[in-house]
Amino acid sequence: MLLAIGLFVFSIDTLAFDELSRRATWRHASSARIGARDATQFTGPGEETISLPGIVFAEIADGEVSVDELRRMASSGDAWSLVDGRGYVYGAFVITTIDDRRSAFWPDGTARQIDFSIELLRVDGADA
Repeated sequence: MLLAIGLFVFSIDTLAFDELSRRATWRHASSARIGARDATQFTGPGEETISLPGIVFAEIADGEVSVDELRRMASSGDAWSLVDGRGYVYGAFVITTIDDRRSAFWPDGTARQIDFSIELLRVDGADA
């Protein structure tokens, strides 16, 4: 298991992403001052996002079924716990974007290759 969001497991048998990109921001309010730099005050954590791009091949896994399952999860609007294979809990995330591009088709129109990118947004508190 590479990563799991809810009960969906990212692995060689489902969707194996090529990289995990994590971005976190922190908010600082500013107030203008005459003759000096703006005064700033830390106001708390901002957005945290995770991007999971990858490629799946039909000879290895049925990526179409996996992408459809993630779309179903995203459509529910629910937040899902995100945990990696070592047991590290990232927190609760919603699926905000799923992009997929299909290519190298079989004669029946089934894609042999699916390039995908999944975007997650953290929705729980900063303590998880």
